[in-house]
Amino acid sequence: MDGIDLEIAVGEFFTLLGPSGSGKTTTLRMIAGFEEPDSGTVELAGAAVNGRPAYDRDVNTVFQDYALFPHMGVAENVEYGMRVRGVGREERARRRGEALEMVQLGGYEERKPDELSGGQRQRVALARAIVNRPRVLLLDEPLGALDLKLREQMQIELQGIQEQVGITFVYVTHDQEEALTMSDRLAVFNQGRVEQVGTPIDVYERPANPFVADFVGVSNVVERDGRRFTIRPEKIHLLDNGAPADGIHTERGRVREVAYAGMLTRYWVELTAGGELQVVRQNLEGTPEGGERRGAEITIGWRTEHMVPITEERSTT
Repeated sequence: MDGIDLEIAVGEFFTLLGPSGSGKTTTLRMIAGFEEPDSGTVELAGAAVNGRPAYDRDVNTVFQDYALFPHMGVAENVEYGMRVRGVGREERARRRGEALEMVQLGGYEERKPDELSGGQRQRVALARAIVNRPRVLLLDEPLGALDLKLREQMQIELQGIQEQVGITFVYVTHDQEEALTMSDRLAVFNQGRVEQVGTPIDVYERPANPFVADFVGVSNVVERDGRRFTIRPEKIHLLDNGAPADGIHTERGRVREVAYAGMLTRYWVELTAGGELQVVRQNLEGTPEGGERRGAEITIGWRTEHMVPITEERSTT
């Protein structure tokens, strides 16, 4: 890590987003107490926790591999932390029941982990983490092992659980769509540095530099008149018959490639003035058989307010 500085609000769903090796998991491990920073301070509710072991910090961690005890049933797994802390039997049962209902696993108390699906095991791990009511819940790519549909379902459920329990969530992922969907705010990591911090809308619509523009979603970087700017593919229009429209900047180009992707079609357009743009058109009215083909000469356009100037400098946000 290289001099990062983050402040996360109470009750916030905050995501650490970045490619493999960017430092997001190392940051999470420093918060959890599994790693100690060489310099600087980790604070929880204003109190420094440097040097305190993981078990003595008011945080819990949910891992991608679930880390459930295979010989214990669901109830025993969820209760384990409370037993270690000496919580009474009746209180354990009450809190266990609340946690399992919250993750929609009421009635699964006696099942072993190997009798559960991947999504159910992840719910057990989540119930075990929130049952002790930590101040902060750390989640290290918890949905990475799930298939796409289940991952999307769990994203919605995690948001609902976080709002219900009011615990601060610090979430690690390399999945840009997941980060944009779930977060109140996110930090984009790259090579041990934080490139930008902001709301999903801020980061997506106003990327601070070329790395953020390229990593968070799909973006086009173009240079015109000595200025570099980025523009998102969905902001660019394929203009029918090349007809310009008021307030639209237009350019000519040639379709290099076309890719049909169900709900939308992607076009890669080589611009006559230099550079290449990816353009997205939604398939709102049937399939695009009659659309632009490879090699077609076309006119594209976009509104100037959708051109976001970018520099190589990192954001200081």
